[in-house]
Amino acid sequence: MNQSNAPKACAGRVAAPIVGAASCDLQAAVALLRRGEILGIPTETVYGLGADATNGLACARIFEAKGRPSFNPLIAHCASLEMALGQGVFSKKAIGLAEAFWPGALTLVVRRHPASAVADLVTAGLDTIAIRVPDAPIMRALIEGLGAPIAAPSANRSGHVSATTALAVAEDLGGSLALIIDAGPSPVGVESTIVDMSGKTPVLLRPGGLARADIEAVLGEPLDSPTHPAGDRPSAPGMLAAHYAPSCPVRLEAAGARPGEGLIAFGPGAACGPGGSGGPGDAVRIVNLSPGGDLREAAANLFAALRSLDAAGVAGIAVMPIPATGLGEAINDRLRRAALGRLAETR
Repeated sequence: MNQSNAPKACAGRVAAPIVGAASCDLQAAVALLRRGEILGIPTETVYGLGADATNGLACARIFEAKGRPSFNPLIAHCASLEMALGQGVFSKKAIGLAEAFWPGALTLVVRRHPASAVADLVTAGLDTIAIRVPDAPIMRALIEGLGAPIAAPSANRSGHVSATTALAVAEDLGGSLALIIDAGPSPVGVESTIVDMSGKTPVLLRPGGLARADIEAVLGEPLDSPTHPAGDRPSAPGMLAAHYAPSCPVRLEAAGARPGEGLIAFGPGAACGPGGSGGPGDAVRIVNLSPGGDLREAAANLFAALRSLDAAGVAGIAVMPIPATGLGEAINDRLRRAALGRLAETR
């Protein structure tokens, strides 16, 4: 790590240095976290905006950098189930899910442990806490070095498209960070699935990188849906209706592009028809999330596709239908929120 550049970036005077995960000086990165700085950290889902979860002032800097509502909770990332058990009260079913899917793209909302040192700002003052053990070696190494959980929402401005590359982090937030660690594109590409295990019935709060069916298979029962909308006080991250929004309108279930629009396609031959009104040929630019129709590949490419079309200056983004099965549930959830987010901004 180029330590000579880090203090300047910490002070916000220049953009944060970007260092490869393989060459990152872990001790220096941990020292930045201990000083209350915030870092851009890769995980297998998306890049996170990380701070010491036990440091309220550091976590406040996350909200400041993102422009994130203070009522929206953060996920506390732990290095292991053992560390997580010191932060939350896990039922037998919750432990079963943790053992089956951690490290991985699953966040569990459980009752906060009385001995948890996580800052109240992380839980938004709730008596529950969202916890995940990420499947990203650099993130777990930082948590272990720090000896405390790392709070890490997606590394983007609040409500905007999540970052799946270090460059995207730098473009959105580089001037607010002390360091950005680059581990290449995020392999999963959408945020973690969030399941509320704090009550009697498991509830799917947010579809994500782990499919509902896989979770239900381990639980031996279906996941419920939230009994009330998130409104202005969500119980977990990523539940606001208007979220993940580019700067231009997003049009869903489109048969093709209108003049001036960019097109997000899916599957073989999806964007290979003739031009004309409403056809693929009218698109300023076409991005196919997965020419082979692979939902895992589509999830990994989703946010990069939204960002690239947004940066191309298109008048709008048309999205062709994507199956809602498996990871398609999470993809469609993010696209609906992206469309709502732009509508909310223009009202």
